[in-house]
Amino acid sequence: MRHILHIALLVILQALACSCYHGKKSNGHDALAEQDSIAISDSLSFYSTHHYGIGYNFIVHNDSLLLISQQPEEHISLLVTDTLFFQYDTHVAVSDIRILPQDSVDSVWVQLVSETGQMGWLHETELLPNVVPTDPISQFIMMFSDTHVMLALIIVALITAAYIIRLVQRRQAPLVHFRDIPSFYPTLLCVTVAASATFYASLQMFGADIWRHFYYHPSLNPFLMPPILSIFISSVWAMLIIGIAAVEDTRHHLNSSDTVLYLSGLVGVCAVIYIIFSISTLYYVGYPLLVAYCWFAVTRYIRHFSLRYVCGNCGRRIRYKGICPHCGALNE
Repeated sequence: MRHILHIALLVILQALACSCYHGKKSNGHDALAEQDSIAISDSLSFYSTHHYGIGYNFIVHNDSLLLISQQPEEHISLLVTDTLFFQYDTHVAVSDIRILPQDSVDSVWVQLVSETGQMGWLHETELLPNVVPTDPISQFIMMFSDTHVMLALIIVALITAAYIIRLVQRRQAPLVHFRDIPSFYPTLLCVTVAASATFYASLQMFGADIWRHFYYHPSLNPFLMPPILSIFISSVWAMLIIGIAAVEDTRHHLNSSDTVLYLSGLVGVCAVIYIIFSISTLYYVGYPLLVAYCWFAVTRYIRHFSLRYVCGNCGRRIRYKGICPHCGALNE
């Protein structure tokens, strides 16, 4: 009871201290204060719709970025303006943003400043495709969003998966879904990859603005994200944890050479699953396909690969009744 009273007293004292705080009175004119509040309101409105603002950092990922040295109004008025270039991998920051409704090309102008102090203006439509946020997660997203990179990865993944699966079949080695091991983790990993790929594609179709905000402000902490993004980040962590469990469990069921082949085949199958579901979901085929695949994967494992019995002699799990493959005892 005494501890509760102490805590309550501390809370009351803290509340009193906060209520007695007086902010510093501004010495500026009331008109200037009103303009500052309008500027802050406009800045917050721009940030809420564009997800970046003054002070945000980018890296130039194109060969070069063309800017003008003069004010945007001079360029709109067709006056002579000087230009400057920011080269590839130049770190820049947004120093000012201006909305010019009279510009028929793009009303949003962004001023950038480089590490060397050079400053210039350009349209937002010219800025965003040629820069990437400095956060490594954003750069990773940008790399995998590139069409050429994505096509190359799809081709490499399909060729690698086909080669590995053919090698596994030739050697009659275990393979997930077909000659599986008595571990549910590989099957669970494949199902999780399929569900994550479907959810990722759905997020890009139906939650483009949410995904855009995540692109500019990424985090791997699901507790700091909105509910939809929290589910996606949790699925990423789930794939990592289940993948580690699948590797460890495979090592306990197979020898070294078969473990390498099985895990290689598992990676190939997961790559094919990701490609199929991430593309098919864009055409709404992925949703019924996901339900059918989950039913196939789970029922096939339960019927053919799960160890449902325990040997009465050695206590090890066995697939069928009869002679135990471990100790030779008869189980009826």
